[in-house]
Amino acid sequence: MTRSPTERGFSLIELSIALIIIGLLAGSLLGQTTGQRRLHTEQRARAQLELSLEALYGFAITHGRLPCAADPLLASSADKAGEEDCVRGKSGVLPWRTLGLPETDPWGQRLTYYPHDAFTAEPANDARAGFSFESMGTLAVRPAANNSQTVANGLPAVIVSHGRNGLGGYRGNGQLTPASSPDEAENANTDRIFVNRPPDAQYDDLVAWIVPTVLNTRMLTAGRLP
Repeated sequence: MTRSPTERGFSLIELSIALIIIGLLAGSLLGQTTGQRRLHTEQRARAQLELSLEALYGFAITHGRLPCAADPLLASSADKAGEEDCVRGKSGVLPWRTLGLPETDPWGQRLTYYPHDAFTAEPANDARAGFSFESMGTLAVRPAANNSQTVANGLPAVIVSHGRNGLGGYRGNGQLTPASSPDEAENANTDRIFVNRPPDAQYDDLVAWIVPTVLNTRMLTAGRLP
C-alpha cells in the first residue's frame, strides 16, 4: 500500500537535521547550567570570605588583636589543625577552628591567611589592644605581580581563596597545590604582596583584606582603642 505525502515518515536528512538541532539545544542548556553552577560556587566563596572577615573583626574586638595563622601543613585530623599558631611564623592558613569557620572553600582548598605581626601581638599590661590607632600594616594588594601600582596597602591582614583551579592552596591533608602563573604564585608565596584582578585562564583567585579604617572604627566602638 502506497502512503500519501502527508503520511510519509522522516527522511534520513530530516532526521539528521532534527538530531543536530536537539544536540545544539542540549549543549546550550548544559553550558548555561554549568555557567550558572560556577557563578553560584563563586558567590558562595565570596560570601565565605566576607564571613571570614567578620570573624576576624569579631576576634579582634574580643581579644584585642587579630589571630595568628594556622599551620597549613597539618592534616585535618591533627590535634592542632586549624588553630592559630603564633610561634611558627606569619603566613599560613586561616585558623578555622579558632574562629569557628569551615575549613575549606567551595573548591576544597583552605584559605590562605597572612596577618601582619603588628596586629597579632597580645595586649601588654593593662592595654585593651595589642596595637594602636596609628598602627599600620605593610601588606599590599596589586593589580598584577609585575605591576607596582597598588589596589590597597598598609593592610593588617589578607585572605585568599585559590579559586576553582585551587593552584596555590592547601587541601585538607596539608598538601600544597603549586601555583604556576605569576599572579597566582604571588598569592601563594610568603612575601607581603598579593594580586587581586578579574579572572581569566591564568588567574581565578579571590582576595579579601582587613580594612584599617574599619578595624579601627570597630575597635573604637567596642572600647578597645582610646
